[in-house]
Amino acid sequence: MASVLALAVMLGGVAGTVLWLFLQAISLGTSLIWDFAPSFAGGQWIAVPICAIGGCAIGLLHRRYGDYPDELDVVLGKVKQEKHYDYRPFLPMLACALLPLILGASVGPEAGLTGIIAALCYWIGDNVSFARKNASTFTELGEAATLGQLFHMPLFGILAVEEAPMDGEGTRLPRMEKLVLYCLSAGSSILVIWCLNQAFNSSLEGFPSFSEVDIAVIDYAAVLMYIPAGVLVYLLYKVSCDMAQRGAEKVPSVLKETLCGIIVGIMCMMVPMAMFSGEDQMAELIGGFGGLGAWALMGLCVLKVLMTAFCLRFGLKGGHFFPLIFACSCLGMGMSMLLFPDSFSHVAFAAGVLTAATLGAQMKKPLAVTMLLLLCFPFRMVFWIFVAAVIGGWIARLVDGRSGPAPVAYEDEVST
Repeated sequence: MASVLALAVMLGGVAGTVLWLFLQAISLGTSLIWDFAPSFAGGQWIAVPICAIGGCAIGLLHRRYGDYPDELDVVLGKVKQEKHYDYRPFLPMLACALLPLILGASVGPEAGLTGIIAALCYWIGDNVSFARKNASTFTELGEAATLGQLFHMPLFGILAVEEAPMDGEGTRLPRMEKLVLYCLSAGSSILVIWCLNQAFNSSLEGFPSFSEVDIAVIDYAAVLMYIPAGVLVYLLYKVSCDMAQRGAEKVPSVLKETLCGIIVGIMCMMVPMAMFSGEDQMAELIGGFGGLGAWALMGLCVLKVLMTAFCLRFGLKGGHFFPLIFACSCLGMGMSMLLFPDSFSHVAFAAGVLTAATLGAQMKKPLAVTMLLLLCFPFRMVFWIFVAAVIGGWIARLVDGRSGPAPVAYEDEVST
C-alpha cells in the first residue's frame, strides 16, 4: 500500500513537471516564431515559410511514426479498453504535440499532453514491477491530474476520465480508494508546479474568466435561443470535421501537413484572433469584445470552428476544448449584442450557456462540462451550465442517432 501511495504521488509530480515544461516550451517557441523571427526578418511574412517547414516536418514524422497526437477521446478509449498506450515513438509524439501549438494552429494542448502522460505512465508500468498490474489505473490518475492542472479545475480532471458519456452506461464515479489516490496525485502535481514557478519566477496563468454575471428574467427566456445555437455550433464542428477528413484523404501525406502549415501561417497574419488555442484571444474578448461588432463576432465563431476542424484533419492536431470555448463565447457575445441594448450585463450568461450546450453535445459528459466551464464563468451560473450541457447532449444524441458507449473518435480509430 505504501508503494502504491508513493507511486500516485510520484505520478502527480511527473504530470506537473511535464505540464510545466510543455507549456514553457510552447511559450518559448511561440515567441521565437511570432516575435523574434519577424523582428529579425523585418516583417511577419517570415512566419509563413516557417509554418510551411514546420508542417512538412510534422508530415514526415506522421509518415514515419504515425498520426500523433491522438485526440483526447482516443487516448482515454485506448487506456480504458485496450489497457495499453504505445510509448515507443515518444520523442516524435512529443514533437507532433508541440509543433502545431507553436506554429499557431487552432488547437489546444490537452490532446497532446494526455498522450504524453499516458505514454510515460505505461512506460513506468512496464518498468516498475508492482505498478505493472495496475498500469491503466495509474495512467488514468496521471491523465486526470494533468487535465485538472491544465484547466485549473481538479474536479474536471477526474470527471473527464471517469464520467461515461450520456449515451453510454451512465455516470460512474470512482471508488473511494481511487479518489484518495487522485487527491494525492493532484496535490503532488499542484505542489510541483508551484515549486517550479517559484524557482524560475514564472507562472501558469489560467484561462481568462468573466469576473461577474448579472442574470435577469429576460436571460431565462433567451436560454431558448442559446441552447439551440450551441447545438448548431456542435453540428457545424462535426460537419466541418467530416468534410475536412474527406478532403485530407485526397491529399498525399507530408503535402497535406505542409499545405496546412502554409494556410495556418497566412491566417495567423490575416486573422490572428481565429488562430492559436484561443486563450490570449479570450482575454481580449472579455476585456472589450476585441473591438468587434456583433456580426463580426459571430463570423469569427464560424471561422474559428472551420479552422479548428481543418487543422485537426490536415495534420496539425491537438485538442478542441479551448478553441470551442472561444468560438462559442464569440457567438454568445454577438447574440447578446443583437438581443439587448445593454449587452455588457448579458454577455457572460449568453456565452456560458451557449458554450455549455456545445460542449455538452460534443462530450456527452454534463458533469465534466460543468466543472470545465467553471474555469471561465462565474459559479452563479453552475445550474444553467449544467442544464444546458444536459439538454445539448440530449439533442445531439437524438441527432447523431448513437447507441454505443464508446466515443466516436475511438470507434473511428478502431475501425481504421
